[in-house]
Amino acid sequence: MKKAVVLYSGGLDSTTCMAIARAEGFAPYALSFAYGQRHAVELEKARLYAPQVGAVDHMVVDIDLRKMGGSALTAEIDVPKHGESDAAIPITYVPARNTIFLSFALGWAEVLGATDIYIGVNALDYSGYPDCRPAFIEAFEQTANLATRAGVEEGAPYRIHAPLIDLTKAQIIQCGLDLGVDYRLTHSCYDPADDGTSCGGCDSCLLRLKGFAEAGISDPVAYTSRQI
Repeated sequence: MKKAVVLYSGGLDSTTCMAIARAEGFAPYALSFAYGQRHAVELEKARLYAPQVGAVDHMVVDIDLRKMGGSALTAEIDVPKHGESDAAIPITYVPARNTIFLSFALGWAEVLGATDIYIGVNALDYSGYPDCRPAFIEAFEQTANLATRAGVEEGAPYRIHAPLIDLTKAQIIQCGLDLGVDYRLTHSCYDPADDGTSCGGCDSCLLRLKGFAEAGISDPVAYTSRQI
């Protein structure tokens, strides 16, 4: 099997993305980040479940984005609940996060001899983050092929796969179920309780719950409060 680096947060989208990479014939090398996120329970689940969701190998990179702050996920800023924020780009956006993550993925791919990178970004049922748009993915793919030895000398062009980018959350969930994804092994909440229970009110929880509701399926993870 050809190798592919898969950005894997432990969330619904990245886990589905991993299943798609496997279904498309790739051996997934999962890449996660301990970046100072307040919802570090996602990383605990990623470490625990990576082998169960199909990762051949799992690397966790430590980078402390709290030093820059600027996001409710990395600074002492309240996570908005139940649509409290009407900003086009919400405060849960982490500055340049996907650019940083894809750069690490590109470096590992070059070392592995892999030319395929999977990322579970979505531009339909999402929070409006600028680094989840097709234009960004296309631009990074061009950068990858300009900025690496493999891209320039070896004639092995990199491809950034974003298989979820045009799907609704309900479609993503149905796709994952068709591929055997166990969504009990995922975590999406930005502001979980101390025991890891999802809050049910942050943007990520609301999008996830909406997706399960539209798919006609009950979300199998626990919530402190579930209004959908």
